[in-house]
Amino acid sequence: MKKLIILIGASLLFFYCSQPSEISKDFNCKTIAYKNLEEVIDVKNLFSIQIPRTWKTNLFYDNIQSSIYTADTTKQLTETLLLDITIINKNIKFDIPFKLKMEQENLTKNLIKVKSKETSIIDQPVYYSISKGKKGIYNYQVCHFFIKVNEQNFILAKAEVYGDSLVKKRFCKAFDLIEKIKINDREKTHYK
Repeated sequence: MKKLIILIGASLLFFYCSQPSEISKDFNCKTIAYKNLEEVIDVKNLFSIQIPRTWKTNLFYDNIQSSIYTADTTKQLTETLLLDITIINKNIKFDIPFKLKMEQENLTKNLIKVKSKETSIIDQPVYYSISKGKKGIYNYQVCHFFIKVNEQNFILAKAEVYGDSLVKKRFCKAFDLIEKIKINDREKTHYK
């Protein structure tokens, strides 16, 4: 009987852990199995993310933010995705003024919002927005994830896709990686 309960518990845990996120459901993403992942930690040790070992990664920090910028540079710009994940020491509210400010920033960059939504990711509240337009000679789409960490910090995860080839698939790959973000000690995340 004890083994049966453990088996049922393990099965339920696997089932719920393997369920796609709401964002993945919104885009009808299939499960992605990246190989040869490595954990990259930001300079201030506030968060980490698992990314493919072959991707080129740069770290940046200053007094108010710490970033991990990564991309698969073995592919052409129109076949890859660019991912920039930054923790910012600032409070964020997903209210109307915030959303209007996002719209204004899009307009100044000649981008049009395609979709936006409030949901959750990595057990945190998130507002995401997808916009499209042109950047240089390429069609361009960008997805911004504003992930509230606590009252004094949020993560801005930005996925950029150039060109028209496999845009949905590349965004799904970005969502999968963003869902691998680990925040180090959420209650104590602060800048020194």
